[in-house]
Amino acid sequence: MSALVFATGAVALWSTNALVGKSLLASHPVSQVQFLQFVGAALVFAAIRLMSREKATAIAASTALAPLAVGFIGLVGTMVLQYIAFASMPVIEANLVAYTWPLMVAAAVIAFENPRRPALLGLAAALGFVGVALVISGGRDRTWFQGDLAGYLCAFGSALCMAFYSVMVGRLATSPDRLLLPSSLVGVALTLIWSAREGFAWPTGVDLALGLYLGAGPMGLGYYFWSRALKLGGSGKVAVIAYLTPIASTLLLTLSGERLTTTAIAGAVLVIGSCIAVGLERSEAENYV
Repeated sequence: MSALVFATGAVALWSTNALVGKSLLASHPVSQVQFLQFVGAALVFAAIRLMSREKATAIAASTALAPLAVGFIGLVGTMVLQYIAFASMPVIEANLVAYTWPLMVAAAVIAFENPRRPALLGLAAALGFVGVALVISGGRDRTWFQGDLAGYLCAFGSALCMAFYSVMVGRLATSPDRLLLPSSLVGVALTLIWSAREGFAWPTGVDLALGLYLGAGPMGLGYYFWSRALKLGGSGKVAVIAYLTPIASTLLLTLSGERLTTTAIAGAVLVIGSCIAVGLERSEAENYV
């Protein structure tokens, strides 16, 4: 039950990410939005770390490298690539492509583990990637790659990073706050340098609050809740909840005025349906075991 509560909290926060990010990217460069995000996330992870009862212990450098790598790829890699994609292509399409990470996790399970029904998992994942192709091909002008090619590559890269994080985080003994705080601080430093190169014109008022919300909410608490859920309940049982994210986020984007063509809608149905099918299969497999 605790795992499902944490997973539901993560999904609720992640569902607002694309909508709020779209509004900020309309008037601010990616570098500044990302800097505010990482600042907000670092504050949340630092606060959680201070409230944690876990005592700090000395860790060998060789032992610490794996958690640092997982945290950096999962947090910095996922979010930076995702927001570059948001700025380079229609946000609603970038969001769908970035949320193919559950299908990538399914492919990893087929390749490296011994699932009960590999054929079913493979079929669901394959249909999901067909849906991605339809989303990409369903551009407003009936052409492939409505946005920049770099945007689509970044969206796929973001999905790969999140898939890697979801597979690895449950296998590490490191607590989520100790895993994510160093990565968020690295993100702050990198995006500060990135912003400085493009010039300082920091958002104020509502935009500042929204930028910090993206960091404290979807990035900070969202990642923390998801990491706790994976450690408590396993990736299969909480996956069904997590795969609701593309449904909720796509709905919010549609209500805000974003539109998909008929072809892209068909692709979105395949992506979301495949994610749910994969989640149900993996949850059933864990219950069976």
